[in-house]
Amino acid sequence: MDRTHTKTVKIGDRTIGGGNPILIQSMTNTKTEDTAATVSQIQKLAAAGCDIIRCAVPTMEAARALKEIKKEISIPLVADIHFDYRLAIAAIEYGADKIRINPGNIGGNERLKSVVDAAKEREIPIRVGVNSGSLEKELVEKYHGVTAEGIVESALDKVKRIETFGYDNLVISIKSSDVLMCVKAHEMIAGETSHPLHVGITEAGTLISGNIKSSIGLGLILHQGIGDTIRVSLTGDPLEEVKSAKLILRTLGLRTGGIEVVSCPTCGRTQINLIELANQVENMVADIPLNIKVAVMGCVVNGPGEAKEADIGIAGGIGEGLIIKRGEVYKKVPEENLLSALRYELLNWSE
Repeated sequence: MDRTHTKTVKIGDRTIGGGNPILIQSMTNTKTEDTAATVSQIQKLAAAGCDIIRCAVPTMEAARALKEIKKEISIPLVADIHFDYRLAIAAIEYGADKIRINPGNIGGNERLKSVVDAAKEREIPIRVGVNSGSLEKELVEKYHGVTAEGIVESALDKVKRIETFGYDNLVISIKSSDVLMCVKAHEMIAGETSHPLHVGITEAGTLISGNIKSSIGLGLILHQGIGDTIRVSLTGDPLEEVKSAKLILRTLGLRTGGIEVVSCPTCGRTQINLIELANQVENMVADIPLNIKVAVMGCVVNGPGEAKEADIGIAGGIGEGLIIKRGEVYKKVPEENLLSALRYELLNWSE
């Protein structure tokens, strides 16, 4: 079941599934009870391109905080609940646009039905989440370890439990920190359900390792037409998750918009501080709403040619550089003025 044929699900004012654009999700790492800190982080994430935000709800105070948080943010809010079904019900009552639960740790059928009934009353979707680390003992024994087959069976069993209560407003999430196991599980489940899928490599790691694992895993899954929302899980600032998710989607041709920065790896021919400049350019363009390519190149060997393939670019020289615009050398600028000169051209860009 590719993403063009999955069921549509409304999360707040956003719609996923059925061929709608893949949305980027992240999760706050503030204490949800700290409303001011949580709101501040969500607003920054939304400005960076986050489409849906998830908050942990480990306490009743956190559930109550959702009501105030909702008033101050512009993107849908997902409440993440484990173990206590009462927190799931409270999160719904306090305005969550969606709840994330693992029916396996929320309690028996009576408790699960109470959560489903509350969601049904308010038409709030439920994300059924299963991680490889929480796979049931009997499935580990059945498949002789944690496997893609076990993850898929676990998820589909939990979906069926909810569907028996007459509710199918669901999103499925199956995650593993094992990239190839995660890919296989998504390939399998896509053939078994029409519910939209939230995709991610769980516990991927720190900025470098997490980005590599997420890029490979999400790339393999998304390129097959699987996945309706994504999260890049990184140990660090959630803003980095959003940046990485946007770049993954753009690289796969699944999202347009935003400036793409390409830069050379530098070598002994480089005469300007290209590493610092490239990083400055990448940060500088983040707030400029253009759909163009910017090249930052370090020398005269490949620089002018590569920069000409971009919409605008820099080709470095000795203490100076060329601004190359629409394939033509536009002007020569001292090294210390390259960043400001490029920003000026971008802010005054016209098609």
